[in-house]
Amino acid sequence: MGVYAGSQDSYTTFDKMFKPVIDHYHKFDYDKEVHTSDMDFTKLQCPPFSEEDAKMIKSTRIRVGRNLADVPLGPGISDEQRTSVESRVKQALSNMDGDLEGTYYPLTGMSPEVQKQLIDDHFLFKEGDRFL
Repeated sequence: MGVYAGSQDSYTTFDKMFKPVIDHYHKFDYDKEVHTSDMDFTKLQCPPFSEEDAKMIKSTRIRVGRNLADVPLGPGISDEQRTSVESRVKQALSNMDGDLEGTYYPLTGMSPEVQKQLIDDHFLFKEGDRFL
């Protein structure tokens, strides 16, 4: 089941729907707990990968499911705001190095050859996919 909030206010306006879903999925009790965000990546506790494990990893995808504080959530964002978000994300990604370094593939302006390869490698939705 999937539920999407059209704006931050949706979580309070439609709390009778959102609270039970979030409580169940995230094991979070709104009536007893206060949500706090800690975005300090140094506090992440990830299990170590052996060299053998690391060799099995072909790629990694990052799904961004939250928005920037000064930009509406997906259903309410304008084309201009979407372009601004992409620009900001692209800039942030360009500063990554080491294990986090990679290639950014924008959907607009991508060559057909690159698009076909990314689809074949299961990194990009196929043409006509309703989620694209």
